[in-house]
Amino acid sequence: MGRYRHLSIEEREEIMCLRREGAGVGDIARAIRRDKSTVSRELRRNAYRDAGLRPRYRAPTAQRRHEARRARCRRPRLLDDPGLRSLVQRKILEDHWSPEQVAGRVALEEGGRRASASTIYRAINDRRLDTPRMRGTRRGMRGRLRHRGKRRHRRGEEERRGKTRVSHELRERPAEADRRERLGDWEGDTVVGRGAGPCLVTLVDRRSGYLAGGRAASHTKAAVADVEIAALDGVPALTVTPDRGSEFADWPRVTGATGAEFYFCASHHPWEKGTVENANGLIREYFPKGTDFSAVTGGEVEEVYDALNRRPRKRLGWRTPWEVFHGEALHLL
Repeated sequence: MGRYRHLSIEEREEIMCLRREGAGVGDIARAIRRDKSTVSRELRRNAYRDAGLRPRYRAPTAQRRHEARRARCRRPRLLDDPGLRSLVQRKILEDHWSPEQVAGRVALEEGGRRASASTIYRAINDRRLDTPRMRGTRRGMRGRLRHRGKRRHRRGEEERRGKTRVSHELRERPAEADRRERLGDWEGDTVVGRGAGPCLVTLVDRRSGYLAGGRAASHTKAAVADVEIAALDGVPALTVTPDRGSEFADWPRVTGATGAEFYFCASHHPWEKGTVENANGLIREYFPKGTDFSAVTGGEVEEVYDALNRRPRKRLGWRTPWEVFHGEALHLL
């Protein structure tokens, strides 16, 4: 049995012309190569009566009625709901969440309103989530995603910074830290800005993804160590895994102040501390490469860190790093 095909506007125009000439249902069916029941049903559904109560048939009117019936029987799209649509737009534009994070958090907090990440991505690609200002742009909402709608990224240049004497190799790190079984195992890195001025120190807990650190006055080992000591004060601090850059050369002072042992990655192996590398990429959404951190206040940096700590993560069951690290639930929607 073949798949049914709806009448086209061309077929309806032919029905209209033949009907005006006085052709019967059978003659029309043979002319357009359709079943008589199809023609009969079309005339019964879409004919109308003129002022003299005589039946009339017009192709444009029939087509409009057909399209209206199709629209009424079609399942409404989830993102046609103004409340859900507005929520998705706000989380992507204002809070810099990914579609997957939005979908996961909505399912966690409001299980009745489910829109999958694929649904949100389709709406973005179809330009259905664009705001009025975006409709004249090339990428629209896609340009506001983390990767700006691009499929590929250029490979970064090889690190040329100085090396430092290490305390422990990464292979010596406790197995509990490798398995992310506890709080207090941190990965460390820095986010540099323009020139040799201030930089950002990033410390990310492997278990929860919680981001700590802040703005360092310079990219020197002393300034970086000061920020690390302040960030780890009063929180679980068992291990720290940085790279071998010279900015981490003052690790003995940090260990003495916090008790955290340092385990260093191999040279040019940034994937061995992928958690903090991912956090650095998220920070770049707020502070792109070339940012002059001398013009950025510590308070602004804290706001960005707090925003990232309150962003839901897939590996945490769509809870946020803040919730896992502090053991408290938040309401984010």
